[in-house]
Amino acid sequence: MNSRAFAVPTGIGVHGRDTGAQSAYRIVVIGASLGGTRALSSLLSALPGHFPLPLGIVLHRAVESDDATLQQLLQSHSTLPVLEAEDKMPIAAGHIYLAPANYHLLVGHVEFSLSTEAPVGFARPSIDVLFESASAAHGNKTVGVLLTGASGDGAWGAARIRERGGTVVVQDPETAECPVMPRAAIAADAATSILPLEAIPGLLADLSQRRH
Repeated sequence: MNSRAFAVPTGIGVHGRDTGAQSAYRIVVIGASLGGTRALSSLLSALPGHFPLPLGIVLHRAVESDDATLQQLLQSHSTLPVLEAEDKMPIAAGHIYLAPANYHLLVGHVEFSLSTEAPVGFARPSIDVLFESASAAHGNKTVGVLLTGASGDGAWGAARIRERGGTVVVQDPETAECPVMPRAAIAADAATSILPLEAIPGLLADLSQRRH
């Protein structure tokens, strides 16, 4: 595995409802590429309205993509607030944050950061950057989810989450519109669970209720 390093913001705590502080987990980070819009819509629509953890999402898309269109689409499938992440935006429990097109999204202890540093594995935003930063900030309190996609982005970051004691859920390649991304994570021995798409929301709900 190649060594990589990303600048990670520091701090302490997650804003919002205190449920995140009581949970065994602090944040969920999700990566997807080809077929990801449909997969994310399905996943988010099945999460409970009281889901207590923040979710950070990287979806590969064209540089000229309309961020508002994706935000509105996913909001139509979720009872949780869906926001486009901004630099230095506080991380609030029970909110969904989307990486803007052409920006890396990094997770700190209390806030997000955006970066225009070079693409990683030809991707900006990069799932590896999202996953690495989340695991560096939150360690074994991180849940990573890797969905359908046409590249190996996310496999390295998912392995970092697992190495640091976090949980990695990978979509069963047989249920993915494009199996390349989940297969890369499985080949990297990064998955702690391999599930069909429809089973992932239930697991996330269960994980969010786990206590120390």
